[in-house]
Amino acid sequence: MNSPSTKRKPVVLIPADVKQVGEHPFHMAGQKYIRAVADAAGALPLVIPAIESVDIEELLSLANGILLTGSVSNVHPSHFGQQIHNPALPLDPARDALTLKLIHAAIAAGLPLLAICRGFQELNVAFGGSLHQAVHEVAGLNDHREPKEMAVDVQYAPVHQVKLVANGQLATIIGSTDIKVNSLHGQGIDRLGAGLVAEAHAPDGLIEAVHVQDAAVFAIGVQWHPEWKVLETPQYLPIFKAFGDACRARVAGM
Repeated sequence: MNSPSTKRKPVVLIPADVKQVGEHPFHMAGQKYIRAVADAAGALPLVIPAIESVDIEELLSLANGILLTGSVSNVHPSHFGQQIHNPALPLDPARDALTLKLIHAAIAAGLPLLAICRGFQELNVAFGGSLHQAVHEVAGLNDHREPKEMAVDVQYAPVHQVKLVANGQLATIIGSTDIKVNSLHGQGIDRLGAGLVAEAHAPDGLIEAVHVQDAAVFAIGVQWHPEWKVLETPQYLPIFKAFGDACRARVAGM
């Protein structure tokens, strides 16, 4: 007979962005991430606020997995020893304060972790890595930003190939070493964090995916946006399914 814990959906925590709406700050998470967790991973998404008083251990006691989302904001460069390159770009220090602590706590607790875009960059910074603050200004690297003047479907359309490491975790999950992905980021990995292993590269050599080397369970980050139309995209869906399976395994082991 199944125990009560195996009958419930796993809970996936999604740290919120802090965004100004009119005169007031709001804690928000994008619907595409929430729906991907619910519809593709088969889990219960729970958005958590980015406030200083949040107790990390209490949060982890609620969680069977963590999703770190993309965002229009960037990780503050002080976290990787740099000055702000472009003051016009948005930052979110409240989210930084939560996620950079949450990442290590989640890995130590054996919680599955999926990190996307900004979350991928947070993962690298949390492990001591650094970022290019303007990938398009780095010699030898391409412009990975989306055409902001175009419709959103065009912005999120696949635009470049990614080469996955043969026999790597991600290649095994997706079932291929070559996929085509969307690209909507101005920043990217410069120095890879200690304890992270590269899983995929763009044609210009930029790291596009990593896994946490010593993680006991699923702990993967990707630079692209697999949450976008995930149910319609055969090479995105397996990522969320594998993440959801890891979260369910966490519930079953409780």
